[in-house]
Amino acid sequence: MSTHELIGRDAELDVLRRLIANVKAEGAAVLVRGQPGVGKSSILRVAAEIARENEALVLSASGVESEAMLPFAGLGQLLRPLMTAAATLPAAQRRALMAALGERGGPPPELFLTALAALTLIVDAAASEPLVVVVDDLQWLDGPTNDVLAFISRRLSDDPVIMICGVRDGHPVAMASAGSLEIDLHGLDTASSQQLLARVADGLTIADQRALLDQARGNPLALVELPAVWRSAGVDILSSASATVPLTTRLQQAFASRITDLPSITRDVLLIAAVNAEENLAEVLAGASLLCGHGVLMESVEPAAAARLVEFDQVTLRFRHPLVRSAVLHVEPLPRRQAAHAAMSGVLVAEEYRRVWHRAQSVEAPDDAVADLLDASHLECIGRGSVLSAIAALERSAELTSTSGTRARRLLLAAQHAFGLGRADLVTRLVEAAELNDLSELDRVRAEWLRELFSEGTLGDSARVRELCTLATRSAAMGESDLAFDLVASAALRCWWAVGDAGDREHVAGVASTLSTRDDARRTYAVAVADPLGHVRTTLARLEATTVFGLSDVHQMRQLGMAARAIGAEAQAADYFGGVESKLRERGQLGLLSHLLAVQAAVYLDLGSWRRAGESLAEGRQLSQETGQSTWRTGTAIVGAVFESLTGNIDVALGLADEIEAACAGQAAGDFLSLVQLSRGIAHLSSGRHADAYRALVPMFDPAQRCYHPREQLSAVMFLVEAAVGCGEEDEARDLVECLERLVVTTPSPILDVHLLYARPLLADNAHAEQLFLDGLRQDLTRWPWPRARIELAYGTWLRRNRRLVESRVPLRSAVATFDAIGAVEWGRQAREGLRAAGERTQAVAVETSAARLTAQEMQIARLAADGLSNREIGEQLYLSPRTIGSHLYRIFPKLGITSRAQLADRIAE
Repeated sequence: MSTHELIGRDAELDVLRRLIANVKAEGAAVLVRGQPGVGKSSILRVAAEIARENEALVLSASGVESEAMLPFAGLGQLLRPLMTAAATLPAAQRRALMAALGERGGPPPELFLTALAALTLIVDAAASEPLVVVVDDLQWLDGPTNDVLAFISRRLSDDPVIMICGVRDGHPVAMASAGSLEIDLHGLDTASSQQLLARVADGLTIADQRALLDQARGNPLALVELPAVWRSAGVDILSSASATVPLTTRLQQAFASRITDLPSITRDVLLIAAVNAEENLAEVLAGASLLCGHGVLMESVEPAAAARLVEFDQVTLRFRHPLVRSAVLHVEPLPRRQAAHAAMSGVLVAEEYRRVWHRAQSVEAPDDAVADLLDASHLECIGRGSVLSAIAALERSAELTSTSGTRARRLLLAAQHAFGLGRADLVTRLVEAAELNDLSELDRVRAEWLRELFSEGTLGDSARVRELCTLATRSAAMGESDLAFDLVASAALRCWWAVGDAGDREHVAGVASTLSTRDDARRTYAVAVADPLGHVRTTLARLEATTVFGLSDVHQMRQLGMAARAIGAEAQAADYFGGVESKLRERGQLGLLSHLLAVQAAVYLDLGSWRRAGESLAEGRQLSQETGQSTWRTGTAIVGAVFESLTGNIDVALGLADEIEAACAGQAAGDFLSLVQLSRGIAHLSSGRHADAYRALVPMFDPAQRCYHPREQLSAVMFLVEAAVGCGEEDEARDLVECLERLVVTTPSPILDVHLLYARPLLADNAHAEQLFLDGLRQDLTRWPWPRARIELAYGTWLRRNRRLVESRVPLRSAVATFDAIGAVEWGRQAREGLRAAGERTQAVAVETSAARLTAQEMQIARLAADGLSNREIGEQLYLSPRTIGSHLYRIFPKLGITSRAQLADRIAE
């Protein structure tokens, strides 16, 4: 049989052949799924041979169950041929990759920065020759490597790279949600099964053939292995009783029957190989020597190779199939497996993490010395960017710990790491396990905080808000200021989401203020989020005392930005968020970036930077999906609903609003529900349904309604007043605005100030309206182009209705220019109608600028290119390959009608 011939797999191989043949034009990622023995490894082997024949570089890696807790072990395997080029990586990427692979110390690398480094190495190598990545047993690769491969697989379409990965059915892997092409391998059909059986087991009787075909059920490995066992060992695999045993188990039994017949020294070699993470033959022989107490030579492997259990050469030893490894571990009793782990611990003196892990598997009863080693080793996992491995080390350490209090502390520390991953399931399990032990007072407080982080209770529960504040005060008294701020921040977030009682909001703000006497960003954040309208002056003073350019701590910048947004200081929020965004991109903290982009988009919408909002939303949607941030998928979606309603996509906006409202059913989610109503109100306004818009918006200002939110209502004032004037509800709107006028005296929220500049003249009598319009336009609204254009439109309309046609044209022209620039279609239409009514010729609709033809991502890339960034620099910002950036620019230039980067800035500015 030629190396390319796999019986019954022509269709699957044809797919891979076409992809590999076309690799120079288009990259792709393929996931090959199937049951054990169905032929995934064979498909991958042939794909690698086809790739080499097509003069492609092949990178390969294979998962091993015993190494699943070794951080980035699979990535190290895969990138080994490319590591000489690591010196050419950008400094931040190089540091991250080297730390992840354990080649250097330093702060823990961010997963996505490591992933970008791996992508860069791969696409740079592919620039000189096409590249095919082949990964077998993806389900057994360590978690971080799985995540890196998923990251890369999403970004290959423009590069000459094909990634082909094999995974067992029933095993979730990150790549499955990355949009990869999937090939599902099923059993061979009857004709192909007969052909394969005839090739490997000629001379069978018709009856035996039928029995084997029936039991193999088209599984190629079964068709190859079961006849061999039947002939060599006389195992009754054809009995009716064996048909009830799962096929995977029967295959393991088939391999086990060969294992038990091997010499004891060969079984020692196989056992060491089975518990070991590497295929290094010298390492395996050294381990076997320690296990049996004397030197073991390569010749000891030959009986296992003759029994078709392993393959080996001078350097490597590998099992012919993962089920062989499973069979070895199943055949050998626990004491033998523990002895093998102890032997490997003795061999790996130069690799501390692996040594400790094997040592931990070699003991069963509590062993504090080993537990301490595991506790210490979790820091190496963190240092290499593998939090799941750190959690596993701490859990195993807790299992081996004899003292209750220390066991609880280790489990709570593991829970804190699980929180950092957003894993509510792990946090809950670990906290519950910790609470079965003796907790110190401080650990009890930590457990309460961890439970709070993923609370599914009533967010507006006043007693819980007060309890969190009490716990914060106790933590501060114990000298745990960080924990105290974490607890008060949790209480503040409860107030933000559920609004709650005014007394609770003030209480949280008061406790936060007592935790620090200095201008601490954490205090500013907690006070503003807990009580957005209660401490505006104090928060503004703290924001004005701190410049974004004087800060380097990204967490402080983010907290101050959130505080600014909470009180409606949108211009300052935009400045802080801009600084945070650049730092998060630089560090590869894409989970936090997905959150930031959603909030940043809301700020851009309030100010009038709608194209930037569209860019943030498009990227935020992608990143929240990629990083598993479910809350911020919803957050991005609801801000997206407001964006769609503003830009005239009414059906999309209303559909999103309905989806999010349904998702929030039964939850205290005042913030999201408030934005649902805002998107509906704007959508109705954009459709000319002023009464519907008014009915949608009024509940936002009623504290008794679920959609009330003290901060989000401020973004609705202009729309409410416009709707009220359009449907004859001015009197009711005046009453509401009078309440807001009293509020702004004590609560000078910038966004409320700006919206009232619009509301006052629209609700005033004719004698006072003009002066109010002029007062509004005299304000410095440079950072607020959207509200300014709204005032100009209203003023121009007022002038026209008062028969001052020539005067009306000036504010209306200015309004049209701004509305066209930001994409406010409905309000641009109104301004144009006003200009035509004032006697000025103008087009009925805005002339579509060439920039408006770009997608949000294309606009983002064009803007960065116009700023002078190279393709590689843009790729580093957006976590894409330089070739992908080049492909986007190739499509952007014709849309803009330009031929060079030098023309970008002028065309985007149109």
